[in-house]
Amino acid sequence: MNSPSVKEHSTKDLMRILIGAAWIDGVIQKEERDYLHRMAKDHGLEEDPDIKAMLTEIKPVTPQECYTWIQDYLGDRYSQEDYQNILEAISGLIYSDGEVQTQEARFLLQLQELDPENLPPSSLLDSLLKATRRLYRKAIADDR
Repeated sequence: MNSPSVKEHSTKDLMRILIGAAWIDGVIQKEERDYLHRMAKDHGLEEDPDIKAMLTEIKPVTPQECYTWIQDYLGDRYSQEDYQNILEAISGLIYSDGEVQTQEARFLLQLQELDPENLPPSSLLDSLLKATRRLYRKAIADDR
């Protein structure tokens, strides 16, 4: 089974990830907020109901939720270019307030673990097994 390429994902998916990344330190800073609103406007998402709701900052996004979105966005097979694109987008947000909090630094380190150049050969099998487990769990959950 092939995962959709990153290019097949929407800008909306990336925007969700960026909003999640802004919550990594538990608070969306003013500069991050401005950055997110500008991105939403630039990509025509400022009126999208899901994005609009997330930008209200009523419900925080957990780091695990954000990390899961990133893994779903990248899929099981992604190129170095795909990885660099998402890393650059998230880094732009994190550095937008001029300082990197401890939680943000940890998050960037976790992202570096996804760098395809750093993955050992056995990780391909691990990725396949994880994808199979996810599909199995989803199928079971859908049957309930």
